[in-house]
Amino acid sequence: MCPEPQIPYPRPDFTRRAYARRVVVTGLGAVTPLGVGVPDLWQGLLQGRCGIRELTGEEFAGLPVRSAGTVPVDPAGLLPRAQARRMNRAAQFGVLAAREAWRDAGLDDSGTAASGLAPDRVGVSVGAILGDASVLVGGDRRLRERGPRAVSPLTTPMTVPSQAASQISLALRITGEARTVTSACASGTEAIGQAIDRIRYGHVDVAIAGGAEAVVTPAIMASFAAMRALSTRPAGELPSRPFARDRDGFVNGEGAGFLLLESEEHARARGARVYCEAAGWGLSADAHHMAAPDPSGTGVALALRRALHDAGGTPADVVHVNAHATATIDGDLAEANALRAVLGATPAPVTALKGHLGHLQGAAGGVEAVATALTLHHGTIPPTIGGGAGEQDEGVDLDVVWGGPRALPGYGDLALSNSFGFGGHNAVLALRRTGDSDG
Repeated sequence: MCPEPQIPYPRPDFTRRAYARRVVVTGLGAVTPLGVGVPDLWQGLLQGRCGIRELTGEEFAGLPVRSAGTVPVDPAGLLPRAQARRMNRAAQFGVLAAREAWRDAGLDDSGTAASGLAPDRVGVSVGAILGDASVLVGGDRRLRERGPRAVSPLTTPMTVPSQAASQISLALRITGEARTVTSACASGTEAIGQAIDRIRYGHVDVAIAGGAEAVVTPAIMASFAAMRALSTRPAGELPSRPFARDRDGFVNGEGAGFLLLESEEHARARGARVYCEAAGWGLSADAHHMAAPDPSGTGVALALRRALHDAGGTPADVVHVNAHATATIDGDLAEANALRAVLGATPAPVTALKGHLGHLQGAAGGVEAVATALTLHHGTIPPTIGGGAGEQDEGVDLDVVWGGPRALPGYGDLALSNSFGFGGHNAVLALRRTGDSDG
């Protein structure tokens, strides 16, 4: 178990950041294995649907593992043809999800000026590990098979992980900033945290923040399989089983999820609907292993404490946790240890969404932040699938939501969304429910 902190848990003194502005969530967008759009995501989660599919392409035929959380629609077909052909798959996901969040916030789809926003007061913050690994692989294959003249000049700009951020800024005419965060599977959550601070301290007033990833490729799948990190169950058998005693690894996935963040005064001035407050975030590093988590959960616990501190809250304020829980043996136990150490003997209800979606890598934090915002807004916690209360790992001493949706408890006001990545990257987002919620 993770050690107790050296000093009593403090309620923070925010006089040092008295100039900081409150940040709220006013728009949501998602492209996931459950479909294109937030309604497909939310209803799929509440209904306990699984978006994990069998990979049927010839290029996947020889792989030992062929289950993945793939988006069921070709994103290129939902974008103008000339625009889509200049984007990699991750950027296509990102633009679709960002546009949905933009529209959901009541802004004009043609961009900043049409929405009455100053373009230089809006930012983009995107988490990605690789973005889309297939572009570079395809360019290398054409070079070897047909020579240098066969390599497209678009190969380099479509390979860089920053393409989603740049394409979102182009699509919405955003000039304030376009940043890319890459911290393994914590990338999407860290990108949201960085955007919160950019608004808090006046660099921008509005930001699109989240993650976009498309790494369901043969080489990535083969590498994960060689690490014995992937579940070997077929897609039809709920292969991703977070917190279940028979879990045997994660399921690779793809997609995008974005929040539209604004300073509270900006949102109220334009009469925007508010889902929740983006109250705080925290980072830490395990410094333990290049791939495996620290089993004690000490690094995770530090990120949890920092997120609570940043939000001006205490463990007693936490009403819900959206767990990272990838369904790996060590990772789920480390997270459970950390949650018990920080939140106490009776932690808030916990749900894990990777049974529905697979692990969306750098996009996971963005999509799970969308789900956490909806949980606070509607007062309903989606269930965890892939197991049940009687099948929960005995070492996971948490109140996991199994079987169906559960009403959000009436006490407290904070929800935590956790993301942890290879190499010991830990990021936690704290969202606070407000009087605008439907719950």
